[in-house]
Amino acid sequence: MWRNITAAIMVLAVFSSATAADPPAKPNVIFVLSDDLAQGDVGCYGQKLIKTPRLDAMAKEGMQFTQAYCGTTVCAPSRTSLMIGKHMGHSPIRANREIRPEGQKPLPEGTYTVAKLFKDNGYATACVGKWGMGLFDSTGSPLKVGFDHFFGYNCQRHAHSYFPTYLYRNDKRFELEGNDGKGLRKTYAQNLIADETLAWVKANKDKPFFLFYAVTLPHGNHEIDDQGIYKNEKWNEQQKNYAAQVTRLDSDIGRLLDTLKELKLDDNTLVIVAGDNGSSFDPNSPIGKLFDQTLGGKLRGFKRSLYEGGLRQACIARWPSVVPAGKVSDDPWAFWDFMPTCADILTAKLPEKVTTDGVSILPLLKGGAAPKRDYFYWELHEAGPSLQAVRFGDWKGVKNGPSAAVELYDLKADPGEQTNLAAKNPDVVAKAVKLMAGAREDHPDWPLHDAKKRN
Repeated sequence: MWRNITAAIMVLAVFSSATAADPPAKPNVIFVLSDDLAQGDVGCYGQKLIKTPRLDAMAKEGMQFTQAYCGTTVCAPSRTSLMIGKHMGHSPIRANREIRPEGQKPLPEGTYTVAKLFKDNGYATACVGKWGMGLFDSTGSPLKVGFDHFFGYNCQRHAHSYFPTYLYRNDKRFELEGNDGKGLRKTYAQNLIADETLAWVKANKDKPFFLFYAVTLPHGNHEIDDQGIYKNEKWNEQQKNYAAQVTRLDSDIGRLLDTLKELKLDDNTLVIVAGDNGSSFDPNSPIGKLFDQTLGGKLRGFKRSLYEGGLRQACIARWPSVVPAGKVSDDPWAFWDFMPTCADILTAKLPEKVTTDGVSILPLLKGGAAPKRDYFYWELHEAGPSLQAVRFGDWKGVKNGPSAAVELYDLKADPGEQTNLAAKNPDVVAKAVKLMAGAREDHPDWPLHDAKKRN
């Protein structure tokens, strides 16, 4: 009899161990996307002057990524990659394209987004903050691609002002008290956005939810309603404001985490915080130099380049019942992995005609091995030549224009991309060229070009 009891206990122990890290049924998912937050802005990555106690604590309670990649290095295409699970070779949006007087080039009609995935699986869905993928009367309206609720800025140009004259609730514009666009500035938009975020979470606490919290901080214009602990620093006003923006972002994320804990949703909620690109400042600029956004010169490049300093962004994941605490992961993944990861979390299949370029990183989030893949691919079509980059293993190829030679770097030995190894490795360069060609689909809106192309 004792032998049978012992065997039963052993089986139960093995079963419990095997399932301890399995995602709970219907977990909530929150993706906090900060506009322009760099690794070098955050204390747990090495920042010394800007205070980020809540993000630092979040990293200790969860997983910090050193090689989490954005979709590409400007707003709209990077966000599109996150929402639809495709890299820039297949994305319908591969650059910022402005529409006047308000809005950006919209997502095409019928675009399937991660919000639609959650909605199809019985989740409440909201986007709070900044959208930038189509005005409300277009095919890219957030309310047409899976979100039940929207609050904030639709247009990314409009979002440059932290004291705007109006915001949107769903598709209805409302005016902000005390802001006239001419110097009178009373209402700081992030105050409303942060409060709306917490209110929506509280209103939906009894059902599973997906929240895309697209915070505009710390993107320019660098405006803040209170410089706080930086007010008396011997810095210029922009430096003080930038530091205060990052710390304000940190405290608002802290408020969100506190709310989850108060509502007893903490263990059943995956929270990912990330920037939408790497550093937005030249390392020799006043902000880049003072705050050392390149992490002591460890990463080359910044926003609008395809070097690692522009592509790697600050990223932390926290999910107490699933993600191991205090883990720093050097395993690479990218924004286009988010949709298949969410499908894996939901144990749901994507619709038959929906394809992604990503792989699920749920095993990585659970503390296991990184997913295997053939390559990562990026391109960008801003002013100037079209840019392309590909990573395969530890090799990275960069092509700064169709007529430019491929630069080749060994990221394991040279993460700062200082030594171009192309001349010594023609076979590897040939593979990079082949991957770049195979990764992209030609699109009339996004031809590869050497000459400057205007929006």
